[in-house]
Amino acid sequence: MKRRVAVFTGTRAEYGLLYWLMKDIQASEHLALQVIVSGMHLSPEFGETWKQIEADGFPVDAKVEMLLSSDTPVGVVKSMGLGTIGFADALDRLKPDMLVVLGDRFEALAVVQAALILRIPVAHLHGGEITEGAYDDAIRHAITKMSNLHFTAAEPYRQRVIQMGEAPDTVYNVGAVGLDHLLRNAPMPPDALAASLGFALHEPYFLVTYHPVTLAEEDPETSFRAMLAALDQFPDHQVILTYPNADNGGRAIIPILEDYARSQPDRVLAIPSLGFRRYLSALGRAAAMIGNSSSGIIEAPAFGVPTVNIGARQLGRLAADSVLHCAPDQSAIAKAITIAVSPDFAARCQGVANPYGQGNAAGQIVRALESHTDPFTKHFHDLEPRS
Repeated sequence: MKRRVAVFTGTRAEYGLLYWLMKDIQASEHLALQVIVSGMHLSPEFGETWKQIEADGFPVDAKVEMLLSSDTPVGVVKSMGLGTIGFADALDRLKPDMLVVLGDRFEALAVVQAALILRIPVAHLHGGEITEGAYDDAIRHAITKMSNLHFTAAEPYRQRVIQMGEAPDTVYNVGAVGLDHLLRNAPMPPDALAASLGFALHEPYFLVTYHPVTLAEEDPETSFRAMLAALDQFPDHQVILTYPNADNGGRAIIPILEDYARSQPDRVLAIPSLGFRRYLSALGRAAAMIGNSSSGIIEAPAFGVPTVNIGARQLGRLAADSVLHCAPDQSAIAKAITIAVSPDFAARCQGVANPYGQGNAAGQIVRALESHTDPFTKHFHDLEPRS
C-alpha cells in the first residue's frame, strides 16, 4: 500500500520550486502523490496557473478557493479563514499520510494549521530562514513548530530549526529544492523563449520581480515607482516584469506595472506568470535579477547572474557575493544596477559559491519521506546548556 503524500501549492513561484519533488513522489514505488491547489493558482487575475500544473502531468486532487478581491491586512486574514475551512474539507476527503508545504506564505499557514488538528504529519521545506521585512518570517517559524519533518536549504538553517526545539534526526539539510532545475531541465533557446513570450526579446535585459514589503516601513507603491525610475536610467536594457504576489498591497502595484509596460511596448514586457521553465530560461541569460524576490537570493547565484536586492523584504537571508543589497530609493537602486552590469562585477559572479547548493534536493526528500513511517509524535529537543 503506497503512502499518500499531499503536496500543497498556492503560488506560481512555489509550484516551480516543487516541480521536481512532485515528479519524484509521482515516480516513487512507495508514495502516491496528491495535489492540493489554492491561492493565486485559481485566480484569473494571476493567470489561472493551476492549468499549467495539470498540463505538466499532475492531476489536481483538490482546489480550494480562498483569495478575496481585497488585499488589505483584514482581507488577507479573511482569506486565511476561508482557506482553513476549505483545507479542512479537502484534507478530510483525501486523508493523506503526509502533507508537504514549502516556505512561509499565509496560504501555507492556513493549510498547516488544518493538518495539525486533523493529525496529519507535515513535511516543511525552507524552514529556519530569516526575512525580516515580511510577516512571512513569523509564519515560517510557526509552520516549523507545527511540522514533523524539516528540509532546510543550508546548514545554518538546519541548526536554527534544531535551535527551535526540533529533533536533529528529523531535520535534513538538502539545499534549495528549486535548484534541481539546473541539473534536470534544459533551458529554452533564446528564439524559442522570445516566441513563447510573444515579445522581441534581445540581450541585454533585466528580469524584475517586486513584491510588497509586509512588515517593514516600506511603502510598496513608492518603492516600486523608485525601481521603475531607476530602470529608465538603463534604456539599452529590455525589462521582463512579472506581477507581484497576492500580498497586501500587491494589487496597487499591478496598474502601475501595466502602465509602465504600455508606455514602452518594445522595451518592457509585463507578464502575470512566466512559468518555471520560461522563468529560469530568462533568468539564466539576464544581465541582472532586480527586485526583492527570493529567487534573486537563491536561484540567480546558481546561474552566475548578478542580483540587485531592493529594500528589507529579504533582510537576514544567506546571500552569495553576487547579491547587491540596496535601499528602496531611485538613486541607490540605480547605483546598484550600475555595479551589477559592470564587466568586472559580472565576471566575478561567474562561478560564485551559492550557499543553497547546486540542485540535488528532491531525491533526498523523497528518500526521507519513504523512510519516516510514523512521524506525527514529536518531542521538544533541548540544546545542551552552554558552559
